[in-house]
Amino acid sequence: MSYLTDAANRPMMNWVQAFLEAQAAELDAATNTQLAYANDLRDFAGWLEPKNLHFATAMQDHVEGYLIACDAQGLSRSTRARRLSAIRQLYRFAFEEGWRDDNPAIRIKGPGKSKSLPKTLSHDEVDRLLAAAAGHKREGVRNACLMQLLYATGMRVTELVTLPAAAARGDPAMLLVRGKGGKERLVPLSPPAKAAVASWLEVRDAAEDAGKAKGKPVSKFLFPSRSKAGHLTRHRFFGMIKEFAVTAGVPHDKVTPHTLRHAFATHLLAGGADLRAIQTMLGHADVATTEIYTHVVDERLTALVQEHHPLSRGKDEEDAT
Repeated sequence: MSYLTDAANRPMMNWVQAFLEAQAAELDAATNTQLAYANDLRDFAGWLEPKNLHFATAMQDHVEGYLIACDAQGLSRSTRARRLSAIRQLYRFAFEEGWRDDNPAIRIKGPGKSKSLPKTLSHDEVDRLLAAAAGHKREGVRNACLMQLLYATGMRVTELVTLPAAAARGDPAMLLVRGKGGKERLVPLSPPAKAAVASWLEVRDAAEDAGKAKGKPVSKFLFPSRSKAGHLTRHRFFGMIKEFAVTAGVPHDKVTPHTLRHAFATHLLAGGADLRAIQTMLGHADVATTEIYTHVVDERLTALVQEHHPLSRGKDEEDAT
């Protein structure tokens, strides 16, 4: 039996597992990235199977047919582009392993990502969200710390909820954050964020000490929870921030953890911060990714000029003055 034939007899999810293991070992791919690849490739396998197709036998027209089906489902351009990227990488891995002698996805032109600008929040909206988080009766200290850190540092939500408690010890002026691909960076803390961290550590440590006295293990995380991971989950925090939005009177569909990251960047840039410094704090590998925030600021400045500059007023308004 040839190597290609043997590969064709492997279940498709075996291909996915081997691919993910290679990604983790060779590229130190982040857990969330691997989960996204797994979900995308599982969906592709689910589309192939009823057609009696396999990763080993699918051709270019089959991959194109799958992408057309994704479009028909109403999936966004960015989602379709990500799925095509996952398929390409799977086949590149299969080619290197000798499981295929070609890459049927390599010549397919992707749909491209949406050029829409990121949603952000005004200073007033952020202030109201921070107040809503701190106002929670039972968990206000923890919630205030979460939101102050998110807005002060621009961290990704996964970086925030997995922060080790040790990173916040000793009244640090900066936090060491482990980001995508295991890359580390330093992010400065604002005075309100430092105060919120100090307050939360007192509450957290007291709760941990009480648990330890009862024989419970001490958590290494700054935001421990009873979840399987041992820390506050991304999903739970997403729900919490929606609750804060309702309390704050901010449209809930406008508010996500990532919106606070966008607000961090746009507010810094509008205040005159250096683009390269913002790139470093956000953990962007390429400054081109950070440059999108200049368009957000430009758009706001344009709207401001159009609303308030006398030369932007209509002729009727000028005649009336």
